[in-house]
Amino acid sequence: MKIYDISQEVFNCTVFPGDPQPERIDMQKISRGDVCNLTGLNMCAHNGTHVDAPFHFIDGAKTIDQVDLGRFIGYAYVYEHNGQITAEDAKGIIYKARIADNRCPDKTDKASYRILVKGDAVVTEEAAKVFAGEHIKLLGNESQTVGPEDAPKAVHMAMLSEEIVLLEGIRLKDVPEGVYMLNAAPLNLGGADGAPCRAVLMSIGEDD
Repeated sequence: MKIYDISQEVFNCTVFPGDPQPERIDMQKISRGDVCNLTGLNMCAHNGTHVDAPFHFIDGAKTIDQVDLGRFIGYAYVYEHNGQITAEDAKGIIYKARIADNRCPDKTDKASYRILVKGDAVVTEEAAKVFAGEHIKLLGNESQTVGPEDAPKAVHMAMLSEEIVLLEGIRLKDVPEGVYMLNAAPLNLGGADGAPCRAVLMSIGEDD
């Protein structure tokens, strides 16, 4: 089995414009005579590789600790795309993910439930509605927001209203297209609108 770490290192990660850069705080250091090394941190829940809960854009909706963990863990389909993802593109991605479902050993879970987009891609509102209509569990992408950076609300609303988890800020450069086992479980931050995660992909199949 090959494991791909698709997460950013936190303190040097890319941040959404206007969000704070994560800060490491050396609270204790052995070199200063302290009994141990102790690190503190100051960061936003959406820094680096992270997941969005519905509460991020919908007041009163589920917070990150209330989202079913099954949405973050299971088979996922990696698809490469650059540029805007149109409604037709989204339908094509869903179609290919469904074909890829045949590679999933456990037929109760499917790769088409979780889709990770590799490349410099931007989800349009029309594509978001297609994904929402298919009731996928998770959509992941490499940028710090799934929609246009200057107008992310409509895209988020379309998918978060269907409780689709958004996994943002992943790194898929070294990951070929195909089916993998995904673990993107977030930190259990009670009442939060999102959380950082250590997202990994694991290869599946006879050649592992």
